[in-house]
Amino acid sequence: MPSLHLAVAIDRPDTHEAAPYLESALLAEHGALDFVTLHDSFARPGPDALAVAARIAPGTARIGLVPTVTTTHTEPFHVQAAVATLDWVSHGRAGWALDVSATEAEARLFGRRRAAPREELWREAGDVAEAAARLWDSWEDDAEIRDVATGRFIDRDKLHYADFAGRTFSVRGPSIVPRPPQGHPVRVVDATAPQARETAARHADVALVRAASAERADAARAELRGLAARYGRDPQTLLVFAALDVDLGGGEHAAEPGHGGGPLPTAGGPAYRGGPVDLAELIADWHRAGAVDGFHLTPAEPRRDLERLVNGTVALLQHRGLFRTFYPGSTLREHLGLARPANRYAALTGESA
Repeated sequence: MPSLHLAVAIDRPDTHEAAPYLESALLAEHGALDFVTLHDSFARPGPDALAVAARIAPGTARIGLVPTVTTTHTEPFHVQAAVATLDWVSHGRAGWALDVSATEAEARLFGRRRAAPREELWREAGDVAEAAARLWDSWEDDAEIRDVATGRFIDRDKLHYADFAGRTFSVRGPSIVPRPPQGHPVRVVDATAPQARETAARHADVALVRAASAERADAARAELRGLAARYGRDPQTLLVFAALDVDLGGGEHAAEPGHGGGPLPTAGGPAYRGGPVDLAELIADWHRAGAVDGFHLTPAEPRRDLERLVNGTVALLQHRGLFRTFYPGSTLREHLGLARPANRYAALTGESA
C-alpha cells in the first residue's frame, strides 16, 4: 500500500506573535506530519504567511512549511526568490501554495489593474509557476565557486537566462537566489475549483480536492492525473490530498449524526465533526480504498483540534502501522516521496558538451 501523507493548517489570522505558530508547527512535527500550511490573502488583514514561515523555520527541524503566496498583483520574480529563500532558510523544507486574488477590493489595494475572471487568473498562476521553475533552474547546482584565491564567486557559464514570456508578464533572469536545496520547492494547488485544475495538473506536486466521499475524491484524483498525463507529466508525480475541515470538539465520542460514514458537505466545503478515533477510521478507510494519497486537515479550533489530531488520530494511525513514526529524510520532497527535479539548463549544457 502506498504511503499515507498528512498535512495540517495552522492558521491563526488574528494572531500576530510568532510563538503560537511555532507551537503548532512543533506539535505537527511531533506527529511526523508531512507539512503545515499557512493561508494568506489580500482580502483580509493578518500576518504575511511567507514571513511567518521564515520566522518559524529555524525553530523546527523536519516539518515542511507551505505558505500561501498569491500570484495576482505580485511580481513573479520576487515571489520565486522569496520561496527559494524560504527553502534555504529551512534547509529544503519549503513549499508554496499558489492562489489568486479575484476581487475588485484586492485590485484596488494596488491600483495597477482591474479584477479579472478566475479562469484568467489561474492561467496567469500557471505562467508564474512555470517562470518560477525556470528561475530556480537558472543557477546550476554547482554554479557557486567561492574561490577566495581568484576572487570568483560564481561560474557565469552555469547561470542561465530564463527568458520566459507569459500572457501578462515576461521574465529574463537569472534569479538572484542560488538554486534551492530541493531544486524546486514543493508546489501545492487547491484544485477543487474547475478554474484551478489545469494549473494543478500542469504544475502542482500536491493538489488538494474538497470531496465529501471517497468516491468523489477518487474521481477527482483520476481527473487530475488524466490531465497531468495529457500535459506530458508522469501522473504518479502528482499527489492528491483530500482537504477536510475537522471539528474534534466531540472528544472521544462517536462522530456527530451524519458524520459517521464520512464528512458532510457544507457551504465552506466538506466538514467532519466527531472524535479523533472516528477520524482515524475515516482516514484509514479512504486510504485503504486507494482514493487519495493523503489528507490536508483544517482544525476548527486551532490549538484544541491540533492536539487531538496529533495525540489521538495520528497516534492511532501510527499504532496501526498506517502512518510513519519518524521522518525518513530531511526535505519536504523526501517526506512526500518526490524526486528532486533535474536542472533543465544543466541537462542542455551536458548534451551540447
